[in-house]
Parts: sequence; structure tokens; C-alpha cells
Amino acid sequence: MTWEEANRDAIVAELSLVRARLRGAASARGAGTAPSGQNRAPRSAPDASAHTALAEARSRLHRDSRLDEIAQGFGLTEFERSLLLLAAGPEIVAGTAADLALSGVDRVTFGLALSVLPGAHWGALTPRAPLRYWRLIHLIDPTSPTHSPIVADERVLHHLLGAGYLDPDLAALAWSLPNQTELPPTLATSAAALVSAWDRGALATIAGPQHANLLPVASAAAHRIGHDLFVLDAGDLPSNAEERARLRRLMERESVLSRSAWAIDATGTAEPAAALRTVRDVEAPTVVVLDEGGSVRGEPGSDVVRVPRVPVAERREVLAAALAVRGEHHDRGRSVENGVDASSAAGAFDLAVPDLHAAALATRRGQPLWEACRERASSRFTGLAAVIEPRASWELLVLPEAQVEQLRALVAAVRHQEIVLDTWGFAGRSARGLGTAALFAGASGTGKTLAAEVIATSLRRDLVVVDLSQVVSKYIGETEKNLRRVFEAAEDSGAVLLFDEADTLFGKRTEIRDSHDRYANLEVGYLLQRIESFPGLAILTTNAKSVLDQAFLRRLRFVVNFPYPDPVARERMWRLAFPAGTPLTGVDPARLATIDLPGGGIAAAALTAAYLGASRGEVTAEDLSTATRWELAKLGRSVAGR
Repeated sequence: MTWEEANRDAIVAELSLVRARLRGAASARGAGTAPSGQNRAPRSAPDASAHTALAEARSRLHRDSRLDEIAQGFGLTEFERSLLLLAAGPEIVAGTAADLALSGVDRVTFGLALSVLPGAHWGALTPRAPLRYWRLIHLIDPTSPTHSPIVADERVLHHLLGAGYLDPDLAALAWSLPNQTELPPTLATSAAALVSAWDRGALATIAGPQHANLLPVASAAAHRIGHDLFVLDAGDLPSNAEERARLRRLMERESVLSRSAWAIDATGTAEPAAALRTVRDVEAPTVVVLDEGGSVRGEPGSDVVRVPRVPVAERREVLAAALAVRGEHHDRGRSVENGVDASSAAGAFDLAVPDLHAAALATRRGQPLWEACRERASSRFTGLAAVIEPRASWELLVLPEAQVEQLRALVAAVRHQEIVLDTWGFAGRSARGLGTAALFAGASGTGKTLAAEVIATSLRRDLVVVDLSQVVSKYIGETEKNLRRVFEAAEDSGAVLLFDEADTLFGKRTEIRDSHDRYANLEVGYLLQRIESFPGLAILTTNAKSVLDQAFLRRLRFVVNFPYPDPVARERMWRLAFPAGTPLTGVDPARLATIDLPGGGIAAAALTAAYLGASRGEVTAEDLSTATRWELAKLGRSVAGR
């Protein structure tokens, strides 16, 4: 026999006791045995066989029945328990209706219960008593409490018989998360802190830099206390006070009926404290999910559980284990998939735990591991930066050997970051300066942005070009907020972060003459701190190295000076300017190299010439002459005056 069958048998057996009291009371009234001066029959005890049947049914349960859980969870008295069971009786056992008919009613009434059930008390019918407060029963006619038919709530009725489901009013708003039974140690520590907050009865909130890790932590905490986690969006919470109170009551009821815990996702909301106030008095395990740095000011007694980023060693183990599940090679925490090991992928991409599992699953469909991780490291740069999938190769980069050597060393530093920082232990010395910051300095068009794209291509990562016009704000504090979003998104994605023309943002701090100077210096100070703590690769380009704050230069691991191209370099640039499939007629790279254009101008002129010649099916020297003349005109110069 299953537990569900044993539960039903126990409830039916207990209902039989209540039905026996109904029949006994009806029989006593029929025999005229009501005591003098009373208009109700004496409560009659069921015979011994009914008690024996109940004892046998309960012996097969091995744990509490559904009715036991409801009675304990909502604090029902024995009378309230029997009244609830009797109200549900006609739906559980058809014969209950016949027993009620003997008493002259079609449905249970409170007046009948008072006359039949032991331990009867008037307080059970009040709106604040458990049966009505928790909506376990409903009065068909609330204006006549003692004579109104009583019916059991449908959700409660199904729960009694083991057919559990989330209350429909909550199901329209909430969704469930699967139980998280295994988390890396860092997240498991946060889950334990959340359980501790619940144990103290604190108003719990959870926040961290990676939203995708927050709900799994909450789910793991719920699982630790034997609950399932359901999530509601803060934007769906009712604004009406009466509706909010009703929602809280439903959440509390479900925490007993279905052992549910609740997460209110307030990320992205302007006033997260409003969500906290809505659920402040919920007597159920509840946590409000906040943005990193989300404010809960004005909410005393709230506990903020911080969920930090998962260290690379733990990411490596999670990814390796997820790959091992599908039968890939697994050896000492290193899992190899399509020539890329979990250690390299986990080191390159700071993925949240759900994304690590998703990347491992994607390999089952044939996607290379590196690309699966890169795809799931999608950046959150909306409006602040442009995400570019780089294609440029080293062959397109025309620079002196010394600069090329520096750039290749920069790529090597990023590739071997895991070995130096983790395996060799440099990360254990300090949390600062663990990333790679580089400055590309040189005149406009000398290849700084192209070099950044080449590096991103070599590292097989996205190139993120920060839109400084969107980042810098005239409003106090907004620039720092925008920069925090940029850096956090870059950490998640593992992308190469490019601040083009960075001197507009990373300029020297000035003497403080007014409040504007003071806040401008605060922005520079924030950038100094953030550059130093950023673990990824950040590239700054500038046409005016001299205007940069010296404190920035000290924090840069690489400073690469891009020289203006000489004629030899320009000739090579012209030879590389056209793809192999471009038909050229009469084009002389050596002659073109005598025109004083930087690399960016050469690339632009080549593209313009290609469009000029497209209608004829070839690019001629005349097309290039026109294109270079136009390009020089943009610089305020002419061919004759070069």
C-alpha cells in the first residue's frame, strides 16, 4: 500500500467516527432522550469498532496524515479538526450525505457541529479563528453563521486526499524552481546563511553580482528546510492593501499545505523596499531578491545575505562534474570537450552555476564547449556598450616588431591567468590587480582599435566597446552606477572591455574649486579602484597619453605606443587593405604609400574605392585617387600639400 492510499484510509476511518456521532445524535433525538430544557441531542460516542478501525488505518501511515499536518500547521482544536473533516465529508464518502439527512440537513452547519461534536466552542466560527482566517472552510451565507451551510475549500479538500497543487490565485503569479541539492561551497555558505536568517525570523533579502546564482541559493535554502521554492515577480505584487493582505494569507496557507517557500524577485525595480514591506509579516520562509547594492534602508530587522561570485576553482569543478555526467573524460577536476578543458573554459568565463550546467548540456547537441560557454556569457551592456564579435587576425596588424611582441605578451597573460593566479598562488596574496589592464596610445588611425579586435579574436572572446556618451552622466552618482554595470557585465561575460578615446573619462584629477570638481574627482577615484579590482582584460585607447591621470598609468600592466606609420608600413597596409577576392587594376601600393595617411585612413579609403568601382566590377587607381583625396579632405589636407 502506498502512503497516499494509507492517508486516504486514515481520513476515511476518522470520518467514520464523526459520521457515527451524527447517526448516534440523530438516533437519540428520534428516541426523545434529549435532556430537559435543552433543544439538542446529547453527543454520542462511536462504538469501539470505529476506534479500532482508525487505529489500524493509522498504523499503516508511518507518519502524519494530511489532516494531521493541517491541524498542526494551522493550530486547529479537536472540534475544529472534526468540523473541517465533516465539512469535507460529503465529497470524501458519499454516505456522509445520508448521515446528514438523518439530522435534517443537506450540508454541515455550525449549529449542527455544536450539537454533535465534542469539545465544541463558539470561537471556532469567528473570522479570526483558523478555519475561516485561513479559508479552510467557507460559509455559503456569512450573514447567518450558525445556520449557513459550510463547505471545505476546494484546495484543502484536494490536499486532504493527496492531490496537491498550488493555489490557483498564486499559480497565476508564481513559478516553481527545481530543488538545488548540490551547490559549490561559496553558494552553499550563502544558502546556510539564508536558512539561519529564516530561523531567526528575520526579514531576509539576498543580493549579489550574478542574478542567475541568487535563486538557486534560495532554492537550496528552501530544500534544506524541506520546502519547495516558488518565485513571484515584485512587479506582480498587488498595490491594494486588502489584496496584499490576501496574498500574504495565501502564501502562508500554501507554506503549510504544500511546504512552500517564497522568493520575491525585486531586481530591476525602482523601490525594492516596497516589496519588502509587502511581505514583511508573512509567516512563511520568504526572501526578497535584490540587485547588487540594492537598498533596504528604512526596513529594520532585515538580513541581507550576500552571494559572491563563484571562484574559478569552484566553477571548474562544477563544469567538470556537469561534463562528466554525460560521459566525457574526467580526471582530477579537468574535463576535456572538443579539445577545450573545463579549467580553461571556467577560467575564461565567469558563468553562474545554472549557465555552467546549460553549457555542459549544450555540448550534448554538438556545440563546442568554448562556444557554449561564450554564448551563455551573453553580456548585459544594453545602452552602455556595443558587443562586437571580432574577426580581425594578426596578419592585418601592421606594427613594429616590438609592439607586436607586447601585444602577444598581453594575449599570453590573459591565457595563462589561471596558472599564475590560482595554481601558482598569486591570487592568494591580494584581491587587487588580478586582471590585465592595457593602454594603447597613439595618434588617430594608428591601429589601436584594430589591435584590440585582434586580441579579442585570439582569445576567442567578444569585444565590448564602451559608449562613453551613455556612461558619463551629468547627474551625481550616475556615472559610477553606469560604470559598475559595465564592469560587472564584463566580469560575467569574460569579454575584452574596450574604452575607446579613454582620456575623456580617465583624465587627471583637478584641484577642487567647486562641487563639480569634487564629484568629477570621485568618478576618477572610483575608476582607479574598479580598474584595479577588475579581473578581466580592459583596454584603454587614447590619442593624448599626457592627459591621463598618473595613478591610472601605474595600474596598467601594459602600455603599448602605436607609432605613426612610415612609408614602408603604409605600403604593407595598402597591400593588406583589399581582400583577396577584390579585382584590382593599375593599383600601385608603393605609390599609394607616399600619401600621408594613417592605417585607419587607408582602410577607409580602400573601402570607399571598392564602392566606387563596384559598378564596373573592378577597383582602379583612379578610384583610389578619388578615395584618398576625400580621406585627406576629412583631415583638412590635400594630396598636393602632403
